[in-house]
Amino acid sequence: MTILTVGILVSGRTLLAQTSTEQLTVPLSNPGKAYTLDVSLLSGSIRVTSHAGKDILIDVTVKNNKDDDDGDGNSNGMKRLSKAHGYEIVANENNNVVTVRNQSHERTINLALKIPQDVKLKLHTVNNGVIEVDNVRGELEINNVNGEIKTTNISGSVVASTVNGNVTTTFNATTIGTPMAFSTLNGNVDVTFPAATKSNFKLKSDRGEVYSDFDMEIDKTQPKVIRTDESGMHKLKLDDWVYGKVNGGGAEVLMKNMNGNIYVRKAK
Repeated sequence: MTILTVGILVSGRTLLAQTSTEQLTVPLSNPGKAYTLDVSLLSGSIRVTSHAGKDILIDVTVKNNKDDDDGDGNSNGMKRLSKAHGYEIVANENNNVVTVRNQSHERTINLALKIPQDVKLKLHTVNNGVIEVDNVRGELEINNVNGEIKTTNISGSVVASTVNGNVTTTFNATTIGTPMAFSTLNGNVDVTFPAATKSNFKLKSDRGEVYSDFDMEIDKTQPKVIRTDESGMHKLKLDDWVYGKVNGGGAEVLMKNMNGNIYVRKAK
């Protein structure tokens, strides 16, 4: 097991530069083998790309809080003598399972990672950041809240969800038989698939339009009326999803949003 920590605590009248950057190097127990990487932040961006090395390289960039600027920080006539706005990033590796966590929640921390291929990648952030992944082969599970998700040149599968922001993905290749999902509340969902993709699509935009340049075979029997019983009451609900097949169909691909359009693109 390997546990690595990078951090700094700020106190007194110490002032930092506008940003500061440190680097962590995380070796894998079994380099060259498939591995899992789980990264989670409360505030900040996560950017991931692949490299030919065997280790995981993490650049940690910290943005100073406004409170770190000059000023006495008066509160009811009292002067502030300390500024406990440090940060701590902890990377834990155990048998090719790596977790990266921000132990302090008072700063916006951006992470830039260079990783080996063949990864089960889990990424999560909440505020003040975007999630970007480029040229990665593996299984991706990505969650954001207030920011966009952008994955490019992906070989494998993606499940991506945010609340406020666009979800954009381009595939070099997809894993046959693996379901995928792309969703946002406020933003576009825009995914480019290889021309030979074989999938069943389930598509819905509450207040937008759905577009595709695939020759998609649409199920004309939709929409259906769904009947359920709840507490002795009969409930009727209109199922207004668009169902379609591409190249004869295959694993399900779900794409959904509320405010925005959905684009199912075919790679040129």
